Amino acid sequence: MAKQKKFIFVTGGVLSSIGKGISAASIGMLMEQRGLKVTMIKMDPYLNVDPGTMSPFQHGEVFVLDDGAETDLDLGHYSRFVQSAQFTRKNSFTTGRIYDAVIRRERAGGYLGKTVQVIPHITDEIKRHMHEASNDVDLAIVEVGGTVGDIESLPFLEAIRQMRAEQGADNVLFVHLTLVPYIATAGELKTKPTQHSVRELREIGIQPDILLCRSDRKLPKDVKDKIGLFCNVPGEQVFSAIDVSSIYEVPLYFHEEGLDEKIAEKLGIWSGRPDLSKWAHMVEKIRNPKHEITIGIVGKYTDWRDSYKSLSEALIHGGVANDVRVNMLYIDSEEVEKGKDELLRSVDGILIPGGFGERGVEGKIQAIQYARQEGVPFFGICLGMQLAVIEFSRHVAGLKEANSAEFKPEGKENVIDIMESQKNLTDKGGTMRLGAYACQVQTKSAGKTTRAYSAYGRETISERHRHRFEVSNQFRAILEEKGLVFSGKHRNTENGTELVEMAELPNHPWFLGCQFHPEFLSKPLMPHPLFTAFIRAVRDANKGPQHSLKGIK
Repeated sequence: MAKQKKFIFVTGGVLSSIGKGISAASIGMLMEQRGLKVTMIKMDPYLNVDPGTMSPFQHGEVFVLDDGAETDLDLGHYSRFVQSAQFTRKNSFTTGRIYDAVIRRERAGGYLGKTVQVIPHITDEIKRHMHEASNDVDLAIVEVGGTVGDIESLPFLEAIRQMRAEQGADNVLFVHLTLVPYIATAGELKTKPTQHSVRELREIGIQPDILLCRSDRKLPKDVKDKIGLFCNVPGEQVFSAIDVSSIYEVPLYFHEEGLDEKIAEKLGIWSGRPDLSKWAHMVEKIRNPKHEITIGIVGKYTDWRDSYKSLSEALIHGGVANDVRVNMLYIDSEEVEKGKDELLRSVDGILIPGGFGERGVEGKIQAIQYARQEGVPFFGICLGMQLAVIEFSRHVAGLKEANSAEFKPEGKENVIDIMESQKNLTDKGGTMRLGAYACQVQTKSAGKTTRAYSAYGRETISERHRHRFEVSNQFRAILEEKGLVFSGKHRNTENGTELVEMAELPNHPWFLGCQFHPEFLSKPLMPHPLFTAFIRAVRDANKGPQHSLKGIK
């Protein structure tokens, strides 16, 4: 007889950005450490089919999976906290994707003339997606995006309400994250927002089993009991979710509160206590590092840090691997264009992240030129690598008009160009190289081990991509002749062409760019090799840049 699959549904109330993603990921981490096979699912209530075309200012970063799925940034949290789960496009879906599937089926005659309605057709499709994403696991943790009370989330909430009736109360657990603010003038923790949020849930037929109460301090027992009384939840099932200095402390705090033990009890799960020693050691290294450095992240989304969420976390992971606290200074590339070179002089290493569009590009190129000429450790990711190739082409290889077809489509020296096979495609998603691609790492150049091979220690790797433009093979020979080493390449098995994956400068303290997004594979217990190598190089440099951009053209 097959083992009964369990579900935990995580909802949030009062306000957005309350921490559902981190809470769900922390629960997943704890239950995985108890020996369960866990998967995570994110349901987002917006009508976009996926976040791929959404502005980073509105929705933060787009997190890409191996299969090319463009997903919500919470999939990044899940990937960093739950170590063994393999996520695919099945683990993330939106209202738009659900409605698209139902409408396509209706147009194909799939409903045999029935009137298509939210209930049961939309809710059935939601449930079908949840079951499909949770095959062969012991526990599926499903985060419902949005805030309880929003009209957009209602079909998802109705679907999870039905799940309890269909799967049985012993196999479904509702966890609700809410806010308990401390009002300083009154000197009190206020429970009314939580009461109203739970009332909203109960009005649509969902009684939460566990309440996670977000607050800046631990909730006393009497406050927990009061919340439990008004929300029809036993006081021992009300847990504090306090603000912490690092998101990686959250599962340790939840375990200290007894959350995972209560979940196991409520779902009838027999398991051992989790071994959190490695995780606790990692957190201790974040709290008390031996060294400290500052990395300048030169980009154009610097006012919205969620645009670089995986990047900032990967830098922290690289710091953990090197006993380093990584301070991040976000530098608006347009400010560099205006001549504010003191921003670059104040950092120990420079990183240019991925991005799209021409705004701020020349400021990024200036920052790259500064790093190259002044010997500042440099790391370029996706667009960052492309701009490093453009900078080298202009100022070293003599290609004065070097540019990208993204910014100058008719340029004669476009060292960055779109793939020939993609030039006539009109679908924006169809022109992108998305997901995991193999890369062959060059071991040596001019008798010296390449930076890429030193970092990875192997000749074949796989990394995730999200881009539309590539280094043009037309200009590779002249760039290599001038000293740029293309230390990673992807070979297209269908037509035999090569695509550049990594470029580096051998006679520099550390200067490397990659076409892929290594931040998507970094985990706190398994830092990515390139971030580890970059942070080590910055640490070993011992001092930041002391020079000026004056005179650099």
